[in-house]
Amino acid sequence: MKIKIADRTLCWSSAVFGFKEKIEIARQLERLNVNIVELPKIENDKTDILLTRTIASFVKNAVISVAAATKEDVDKAVLSLNTAKNPRIRVELPVSCVGMEYSLHMKAPKMIEMIKETVAYAKGKVADVEFCAVDATRAEADFLKEAVNTAIESGANVVTLCDSTAEILPDKFGEFVAEFASIGAEIGVMCENNNGLAAADAIIAAGKGATTVKTCVGGSITPLETFASILKNCGNGCDFEASVKFTELNRIINQISWIINNAKTEKNSLSVVSSYETDIELDANDDKETVLSQVLSLGYDLSEEDGAKVYEEFLRVADKKRITAKELDAIVANVALQVPPTYKLVNYVVNSGNIITSSAQITLEKEGENLQGIATGDGPVDAAFRAVEQIIGCHYELDDFQIQSVTEGKGAMGGAVVKLRKDGKLYSGNGISTDIIAASIKAYINAVNKIVYEEA
Repeated sequence: MKIKIADRTLCWSSAVFGFKEKIEIARQLERLNVNIVELPKIENDKTDILLTRTIASFVKNAVISVAAATKEDVDKAVLSLNTAKNPRIRVELPVSCVGMEYSLHMKAPKMIEMIKETVAYAKGKVADVEFCAVDATRAEADFLKEAVNTAIESGANVVTLCDSTAEILPDKFGEFVAEFASIGAEIGVMCENNNGLAAADAIIAAGKGATTVKTCVGGSITPLETFASILKNCGNGCDFEASVKFTELNRIINQISWIINNAKTEKNSLSVVSSYETDIELDANDDKETVLSQVLSLGYDLSEEDGAKVYEEFLRVADKKRITAKELDAIVANVALQVPPTYKLVNYVVNSGNIITSSAQITLEKEGENLQGIATGDGPVDAAFRAVEQIIGCHYELDDFQIQSVTEGKGAMGGAVVKLRKDGKLYSGNGISTDIIAASIKAYINAVNKIVYEEA
């Protein structure tokens, strides 16, 4: 029997992920060949929809599943999934008495009605609909069966039974799942790992008919690494198989764990440096749609006008060389959303060394007035960026920061690219100087000017 893995790492609410971390985690899960990548409910229309669409641009093998509880949630999920190759809407609703009354202030009859309406509405939008019975192991038996049957009759092709409290032992959970073995839909399970038994719960449930197991890296449910290892080591004896690339399991889990452990916080504005682990490679034969789809995969949401400028510049550069992610990023930074500067760099002083805390004093000009900011940071560039933030009075998410040599020799010119994110949209700035700190400051101010101009 083939076991599908639905990974929920990106649904982990306690983790602090930036846009770029989320993209990279999804990319790693696609490389690992998990069957389903699960995303949370769309909360911020602009940011979350852009994230899902960006993920859909490179997740082609796995199903992309977005959570919903109401018709409004379904509409947002559909909008975010309109470019996904394998879209799924996941209707998550509580079925225990405590869950229904505490979360939604509903009694059983109202919940049955809500399950029926929401699942049917989702089925009218996409072919693949899942119903997650949250806190199923604490639900009244007759009501749970009614809820599951209602969901299936309304169009759900997958039903997931959730052990949300870890109060049931593996053998009992197996018996619980076995009661739904002939419901006429795929069975999935999601098990909390409070007692360290989630992987045991899941593998026993698989033996009783469950075909999908929800996992997570670093979260509170069945650990992906543990469950995949069980399938690898015990699969032959239990007649289980999975599509996961076991040879890459440890490397990818370590990579995702590193991302989680180093997830950005507002304490460090300089925590992401691009490594360009993308597979973008374009040439002059690629059409506009292909080029702009790759721009979207980098996180940019361009207007039609800027898209045309980017493609025009792409053709000019591609006539001489192949274009990778690095070059494409530079093209966007150079030609997209060029605006009159609100802030101009007047002067800067940066102090740094191995026995002092880095500090920066920066003066910017705005409408003829000089504004000064002083800040310390984790290194000279971080201190400089913090000083700029102090002047403008805003903190933007630093999505990416790159530095590189533009020319050779003692007086080499240094180039910097800074990508800031505001309300889900990416703004890229570039700067060039013989002083790499100056280039970095100029790139940051360039990106800030684009944000300020568009807000105005």
